[in-house]
Amino acid sequence: MTKIALVHDWLNQRGGAERVLEELHALFPLAPIHTSIYWQAGMPTAYRAWDIKTTWMNYLPGIYRHHQLYFPLYALTFARLNLRKRGYDLIISNKSGFCHGVQTGDIPQLSYCLAPTRYVWEYEAYAARESLSPWLKKSLNPAVKLLRRWDYAAAQRPTTHFIAISTAIQERIRRYYGRESEVIHPPVAVKHYHPAAQHADYYLLVSRLVPYKRIDLAVRAFNELGLPLLIAGSGRDRETLEALAKPNIQFLGYLPDEDVRGLLARCQAFIFPGREDFGIAPVEAQAAGRPVIAYGAGGALDTVVAGETGAFFHEPTPESLAAAVRTFDAGAVDSGACRANAERFSVARFQQEMRAAIERISG
Repeated sequence: MTKIALVHDWLNQRGGAERVLEELHALFPLAPIHTSIYWQAGMPTAYRAWDIKTTWMNYLPGIYRHHQLYFPLYALTFARLNLRKRGYDLIISNKSGFCHGVQTGDIPQLSYCLAPTRYVWEYEAYAARESLSPWLKKSLNPAVKLLRRWDYAAAQRPTTHFIAISTAIQERIRRYYGRESEVIHPPVAVKHYHPAAQHADYYLLVSRLVPYKRIDLAVRAFNELGLPLLIAGSGRDRETLEALAKPNIQFLGYLPDEDVRGLLARCQAFIFPGREDFGIAPVEAQAAGRPVIAYGAGGALDTVVAGETGAFFHEPTPESLAAAVRTFDAGAVDSGACRANAERFSVARFQQEMRAAIERISG
């Protein structure tokens, strides 16, 4: 029987990476999870039954709420994490940071790559998005360059096999690491979503309210359009976005999954304004039978079928998004086609493809 270990960058908030981890844990419930930090109070209670092993970073002050401040330490921490002599036959890293850099020796590693580390390989965009001061940006440059060299070297191990979450990430793995990979899209719980018989007049956006999600584009576009837009989610940008929005835009805050499912099924269309590595929310919208109007880049190119299950806007501007909303006839979209497209990203498909990849790697 293959003894597997899971490796994850950090556990202090639940997002797309953690949804993938949950499905990996469901596949391998006996596998321990090695991670840098684990904020028990900030994560789902189900995690408390898991075998989660943390590092010394778990005891650093304020790290649960401000883990980004410690970014130079993660590479060092995972580089010192030795999994070679613990009896594992396979390491599966769920990577967006540096966790693929654990010591594995001759043990094969399947690196499920959510993204090559963004703040290392796309530092200029990251610094602009986070509004880093010129002084801070310049002072961090030496550390970023050092981390980039380390990250590249860690990705060159012949025992590491990369899996990309989308064709966009596959291209970045090739560009930054010089490595080939296969694409296995993340799992989406499409079975929980169902089309509705009737639809309301509102458009919907569900997201964390943080800079890179580009919620500001949607707010400015719908300010111009005057159409009703509901925004579900919370985050540090909420106050700024609310001040920008006109009365036709309503902020709902964080909502339970059941409430979001109902909103998705009844909306005119789902708005997806940012460039994402994959993007689970557009697939959930299609599973609920509704089309998606998305920025035509990144993972949306894998999940939305233009003219059939949605439409793209091609410039990251409010004007481009507004034009796409005006010209797209959401009422003409076949809910069944949206649902059928979403089925391509089901949990069952993910499990099947991951098992097949593991069999190939394990020989």
